[in-house]
Amino acid sequence: MKNAVKNAGVALIAVLVFASVLPARAAPARWVEGIDYAALTPAQPTTVPAGKVEVMEVFSYACPFCNKFQPVIRELERTLPPDARMVFLPAAFNKSEDWPMFQQAFFAAQSLGIARRTHQAIYDAVWKTGQLAIVDPATNTLKHPLPSLEDAARYYSKIAGVSPQKFLAAANSFGVAMKMREADAQIMAMQVPGTPCIIVDGKYRIKEVDMGTPDKVIGLVKYLVAKAGAH
Repeated sequence: MKNAVKNAGVALIAVLVFASVLPARAAPARWVEGIDYAALTPAQPTTVPAGKVEVMEVFSYACPFCNKFQPVIRELERTLPPDARMVFLPAAFNKSEDWPMFQQAFFAAQSLGIARRTHQAIYDAVWKTGQLAIVDPATNTLKHPLPSLEDAARYYSKIAGVSPQKFLAAANSFGVAMKMREADAQIMAMQVPGTPCIIVDGKYRIKEVDMGTPDKVIGLVKYLVAKAGAH
């Protein structure tokens, strides 16, 4: 009798252990293709060195949501694994709000080697200090005229020490014109629905960037970096 009770107890423990393990094994993946992210077909080329995973933000300095998203981007860049690299691709599809000008200015700054160190300052000039504002704070409507490339050149000169003439020469160069055309084509190929938009390794596009849950965005990006690195 004692042996029967003992065996029944062992069997019960085994069932409970098995039951506790089974849900963990059967639990769905945290991130789901088609819901949390989309796989890009075909995959797009990347610009980072071999062995590195590219994390790209498609953005515009004139996009208010991109501006609000910058604290998340800074935290993401700070915590990316060593095999990942952050890059930025400016969009130009909102012509009425000066996006093409800011795209051209970014690529000019990039060609001059000053894009990284002036990145946040340009956001601030548009949305905080007003030197390159696109919205009139008195009326909360678009400014007329909008900031010009010459205005951007003068501001870059102020914050980076590059003469306006040198900046404008770079902005109007063949190389920058090519970069702009390539960016527009790549953004279309990646089917970017709006900004900010994050693309990982040219293969995965995060479907919706929820600015209210930065931990979710960063966790998903890191998952996709690991997924890309494993292939």
